[in-house]
Amino acid sequence: MSGLALVTGGTRGIGLAVAGALAARGHAVVAASRRPPAAPLPAGCRHAPLDVADPESVRALFAGLGGALAVLVNAAGTAGADPEEDPNETAWRGILSTNLDGTWRCCKAAERLLPDGAGRIVNIASVLGLRGVPDQVAYCAAKHGVVGLTRALALRLAPRRITVNAVCPGWVATGMAEARWRELGMTAAEAAAGTPTGRVTTAAEVAEAVAFLVSAGAGNLTGQALVVDGGGSA
Repeated sequence: MSGLALVTGGTRGIGLAVAGALAARGHAVVAASRRPPAAPLPAGCRHAPLDVADPESVRALFAGLGGALAVLVNAAGTAGADPEEDPNETAWRGILSTNLDGTWRCCKAAERLLPDGAGRIVNIASVLGLRGVPDQVAYCAAKHGVVGLTRALALRLAPRRITVNAVCPGWVATGMAEARWRELGMTAAEAAAGTPTGRVTTAAEVAEAVAFLVSAGAGNLTGQALVVDGGGSA
């Protein structure tokens, strides 16, 4: 399959890897993010400004796509441990607004642009969308919401034969994971040792899972949460 693919959070980490993988498969890719890319994007990708937490920013981006969209990948996200005090709910709202509300906004905007019979949506969730950890209540709530959103939207769009799936990574070698390791006082080697396969997943491996889900071969696979975590959830 080819056509226009929009990857939110597409200029770093998992999103950047996804943008490159889809471009390599013939998609014209819009890698959207709040900040300009820190380095040149892969061939076949162009940048567009987008803040998924801002409804007007989402509206403007989708209005500028020109009415054609084959694939949406929601990779924009933020993480962080829950603060001990959050009296104004700033941390809570920030994490949910980006990870859950932002994913929902982009899915909603994409629905009218995706073609019947071939449209694809992939949401990057997390293994913490399937289980909990005590110091990341907001993040777990948001990612559980993304999995639920994925399943419900898959059923809503099934009559149009548009597939909606989620990818749930465990530890992935990205800057976001490194920040979390520092919070936990652990090293990359310790994270790898705690994984059954003995290593941390790469962003490229998550991107390959996404590429499969948007391929023609996955045309009847929908409403699923595909775990990529080196066997940690087995």
